[in-house]
Amino acid sequence: MQRTRILDILAKEAGGPVLLKGWVRTRRDAKGFSFLEINDGSCLANVQTVVDHTPELLPALEGVGTGAAVAIGGLLVASPAAGQRWEVRADSLLLYGGADAETFPLQKKRHSDEFLRGIAHLRPRTNKYGAMLRVRSEMALAVHDFFRARGFFHVHAPILTGSDCEGAGEMFRVSNLEAEKAAIMSAPEREAAEFFRRPAGLTVSGQLEAELMALALGSVYTFGPTFRAENSNTPKHAAEFWMVEPEVAFADLAENMDLAEALVCALVRHALTHCAADLALFGNFVDKTLLPTLEGMLASPFARLTHAEAIRVLQTSGRSFEFPVHEKSDLQTEHERFLCEEHFKRPVIVYDYPKEIKAFYMRLNDDGETVAAMDLLVPRIGELCGGSQREERLDVLARRMAEAGLPEEPYWWYLDTRRYGSAPHAGFGLGFERLLMLVTGIANIRDVIPFPRTPGHLEF
Repeated sequence: MQRTRILDILAKEAGGPVLLKGWVRTRRDAKGFSFLEINDGSCLANVQTVVDHTPELLPALEGVGTGAAVAIGGLLVASPAAGQRWEVRADSLLLYGGADAETFPLQKKRHSDEFLRGIAHLRPRTNKYGAMLRVRSEMALAVHDFFRARGFFHVHAPILTGSDCEGAGEMFRVSNLEAEKAAIMSAPEREAAEFFRRPAGLTVSGQLEAELMALALGSVYTFGPTFRAENSNTPKHAAEFWMVEPEVAFADLAENMDLAEALVCALVRHALTHCAADLALFGNFVDKTLLPTLEGMLASPFARLTHAEAIRVLQTSGRSFEFPVHEKSDLQTEHERFLCEEHFKRPVIVYDYPKEIKAFYMRLNDDGETVAAMDLLVPRIGELCGGSQREERLDVLARRMAEAGLPEEPYWWYLDTRRYGSAPHAGFGLGFERLLMLVTGIANIRDVIPFPRTPGHLEF
């Protein structure tokens, strides 16, 4: 018989024979029979199975406890117990792999996030992390659906790169040379021995490559891993994370902001519609305000204001911030959250930032002081998307690179796109893990990615 997933069992209209395969969450013994709660990962719910202590079933039942992997064949029948529609009356039981009751780390109790990070190989079997992984999968599908419906092409940016998109120098360096041998080489010897004949690193963004492809295909997006060698231990930062990065030719800043708002709204709406059971878990046990917050995001258009206007709002708020603000200051999380959660009480897009605090590739505005940049801010998280209209003018781009201390030679190919058929274009990056923090209420980025990479942590 073919295996039936629990998700499909719960949707059945009539009982009948089923083959259930999964992991035992709990075992309760009674006189003459045992109750096994089985979960197979297909959904949050378990299915209760009733195993009679018959000569055929009792030997296999001996090794079955919490954490064991089993296959149970039997009849799906209406359950007399409250809170569950179906149960399985077992007529066969196969133990695939037992789990020692004394040492199995996941017992029927709540475990701290800190404890579960230390057993990241097992935490997907808990309700919380199983739900998170299902939501993560669904949100990835929603990203692709959103862009496909709008005529975007999915493109793949390289992970190994010779350029630092952000210009901040926070790249992981990649080398084929053993450290001991490289240390005694001269600079020319090392360069000649390097695999790429030049320094290489892990990408911090697929943006520059996406720009090249947008200037050929029109509308593209990348969705892949990015890396930052930033020694940060905040709840919002990780060394490895995923980014969604659309780029659109012939688009300006206003159209870029429209696209970002549409994407975020579509993803939140998709989560509410397609992940209801899992979001209910997070709403009950992680953040009681989760569902009202998500529904409130869809209730009205996002607020929009310039960076200068945002600074004035913060300065006249009467609040004492840890990081005081001035006309050239970047916004910190406390400022972003105040704007979203207290002042506007909805998501906010801040645009036209001072050129000194933004990257070289952002288009210089006519005032010569600001760039056509935008950040989309959401409750609890702060910045979710950051982007800009790109600088399409060769002379201005070259001047901005010089001001940032970036040599032109490594970016010759990027500058070529401004020499040959340059056109206005715009794009942004959405942090996928921050999106997951938004829709689940989970407060730490380490808990919305299966195997977090943070300073000092490279297990699993």
